[in-house]
Amino acid sequence: VQLQASGGGLVQAGGSLRLSCAASGHTLRLYAAGWFRQVPGKEREFIAGISRSGIGTNYQDSVKGRFTIARDNAKNTLYLEMSGLKPEDTAHYYCAAGPVFSDYRVLRGHEYNYWGQGTLVTVSS
Repeated sequence: VQLQASGGGLVQAGGSLRLSCAASGHTLRLYAAGWFRQVPGKEREFIAGISRSGIGTNYQDSVKGRFTIARDNAKNTLYLEMSGLKPEDTAHYYCAAGPVFSDYRVLRGHEYNYWGQGTLVTVSS
């Protein structure tokens, strides 16, 4: 499966953005998916994950209550709704996917096999 992330940009602190990740080559329906972010010079960190059915989700503590991961399997697309953005959310954001057999399983960070290119989110203070 190929993944293409989009939707990044410049936003003021407190603002909102929605990232999208379009899948092609294979149906996203067969994959659990997630979002990661990376700041230059730091390790990539897991942000949020979602099961292939959308029933199960989990989040990094720093984004709980501010970010929402969602998916539309009919459109083969993954989303990350971000609100209450802070300057420390500035990073390149990456979508990822991994094949699973369960509709409910959310993958851990090291279990993702397929990656999209990053989209840059910049939050100004």
